Order: sequence, then structure tokens, then C-alpha cells
Amino acid sequence: MIDKILNASDYGLNSRTVLIEIEKNHIGIVKNRKSRIIMKDRNKILETAEQIQKISPGAEVSLITNALVCSKTEKYLLENGIKILLLQ
Repeated sequence: MIDKILNASDYGLNSRTVLIEIEKNHIGIVKNRKSRIIMKDRNKILETAEQIQKISPGAEVSLITNALVCSKTEKYLLENGIKILLLQ
């Protein structure tokens, strides 16, 4: 499933941001945390996805997490084309 870990600075992102290439033209933003992903987090996730798409136009972006996602946040991310995948 995972091809390789990408360098976040290549996308103009903080080096602590973890990105992986799931497939060709499909990039995952990894959020490995214990606490829920809430409405406050959604804007940062969307900004990260937009920055990735500036560098890789047409790339599909997904959120990969082991945390629970607030239902409003999940709906918002899906409406903006960001799929949510379970981190295993």
C-alpha cells in the first residue's frame, strides 16, 4: 500500500508533517495521535491538502489517522475531496 515517505519540505510544509505516497498521484497526510481530530484541525488539514495540490496538481489527498474524527469534520473533509483512511 505505501510506496514511500515523502519529504514535506518539498511541498512547502513543516518538516514535522508526515506525508506518504499511497499510490501514484495519491498522497496521504498522516496524523498519528491519541486525541480526536476536531473542527479546529480541519482547517490545517485542508491547508496542507491545498499546498500539496499546488505542487502536485491533480493529486488525490487523503487523511490517514488512528484517531477518531469528529462527524462535522469528517463531513467537511469529504465535501472538500479529502478521504479519511484508518492508520494501521
